[in-house]
Amino acid sequence: MRRILWLLIMLLFPGVLGAQPSEVRVVRPVEIDDVLVNPGMGFTTFQRFNGDALNEGMGWTEGRPIEYQEFDGDLTNADHPMTSLAYFRVSWRFVEPQPREYDWGMIDRALRTAAGRGQSLILRISPYQGDDLDVPDWYRARVGPEEDLDNEKWRTDPENPLYVEYFGGLIRRLGARYDGHPDLEAVDMAIVGYWGEGSGGHLLRDETRKALLGAYLDGFERTPLIFQPLNGDAPDPAFLVEGLPIAASWPDGTDNGTGPRMRHLGWRFDCLGDLGFWKGQIPDWSHMTDVYPQQIIQSGMAEAWRKGPVSLEICGTFLSWRDRQGYGEKEVRYIFDQALKWHVSSFNAKSSPVPPEWMPLVDDWLTKMGYRLVLRKLTYPARVRPHGVLPFTSWWENKGVAPCYHDFQLAVRLAGAQRTLVLVTNADITSWLPGDSLFDGRVFLPRDLPEGEYELQLGIVDRQTRQPRVRLAIEGRDHGGWYPMGTISVEEGSYGVGVERDLDTP
Repeated sequence: MRRILWLLIMLLFPGVLGAQPSEVRVVRPVEIDDVLVNPGMGFTTFQRFNGDALNEGMGWTEGRPIEYQEFDGDLTNADHPMTSLAYFRVSWRFVEPQPREYDWGMIDRALRTAAGRGQSLILRISPYQGDDLDVPDWYRARVGPEEDLDNEKWRTDPENPLYVEYFGGLIRRLGARYDGHPDLEAVDMAIVGYWGEGSGGHLLRDETRKALLGAYLDGFERTPLIFQPLNGDAPDPAFLVEGLPIAASWPDGTDNGTGPRMRHLGWRFDCLGDLGFWKGQIPDWSHMTDVYPQQIIQSGMAEAWRKGPVSLEICGTFLSWRDRQGYGEKEVRYIFDQALKWHVSSFNAKSSPVPPEWMPLVDDWLTKMGYRLVLRKLTYPARVRPHGVLPFTSWWENKGVAPCYHDFQLAVRLAGAQRTLVLVTNADITSWLPGDSLFDGRVFLPRDLPEGEYELQLGIVDRQTRQPRVRLAIEGRDHGGWYPMGTISVEEGSYGVGVERDLDTP
């Protein structure tokens, strides 16, 4: 009762403790419209890194080990946005050149190079490519020639027990080595089909499908997984998640299961921008109008973006959009808007150039893709005590189309003449979906904090390093990535909130 009474006195009669309205700092940061390069979102480089030369013309490379370019120290990408993501897709034959002998050095180098260029790595190991890269030679020698397979985009029979044993075994060993690696952004799951894109997956026996997908689910418990449920060839695109602990839900209220054991996977598809690439063979049909809008819902993935990222890949290249398909600004804007509707976080343009006339459209798209956090208002007391409590209120707006999927922390930094300290909060920024979010928090100050004037700063930081990782869409970012909010006085005996004085005796 005494605590409640004291709270009422403080709220109704702040003058009792000498706290005037001016004792509360109110900060309203100024929003900016810059393109922000943040973790886990935006364009990706493909078989390349920031600072590398792009593919020439309309073509691209994939499936083979990266051909490293000489780096001159300049991270900018001509005719391509700066990125925080590098996508590496390599065929099984290069990762396991001999049975159970793995070229981890190739992946180690890709991770190391990505980190050195300010990027994290998305990795896919495909079982084989199209017509040019087969399964490993040693595996082909064991299974022999294979004809009349059940799907035209299979190069080997996935129902052969050796396939689960060796390809599934590779994935499990990959997880044992790299799960949770700080520079591994995500693993893009591949089980069958050209480039690992899943063609004919619905033809697999349940036992085989579960074994192959289970290799990823068991191998990667910390590193996010993304998968491709949308191929256009499955009568029921929900087949992939059936009987597995993969979260999915449908408009009729049914789901694939609930509870802590369910995994929240991200999803991808690989032909963003097809408005009629195959109209010569299939009139009045395209991925953008006849596959993706329907199968995103039918596969159970329409709401998956709330917990896992949506990663899309261009159909062809930007140059083929313009020069072969005849797209103009109207078509490009439509494609970008559809991707935003599907809550895209990242986009693989295959390290091909963006036509200069479309760069303004790309920049506008990048200001909406993924997450974009704006601090609208912050309040905090002007004075606090050593060993006291620093309470604050904050109003945030996420102007992007997805949350941040990284488990970063909102932190308060007090920078003073004698001491600087970082105090983390319990804000769950992964729950800040598009729109408004409120977080009213408090941090405790150490008893030995020197008295004096401090600059109060905010940042969204890495849990281990406690260094800022996320750029906010507001003015004021300093060279260290922190956002100064104003000054605060630490005074022994001040009328700020203290641990002992907080609720007990006046």
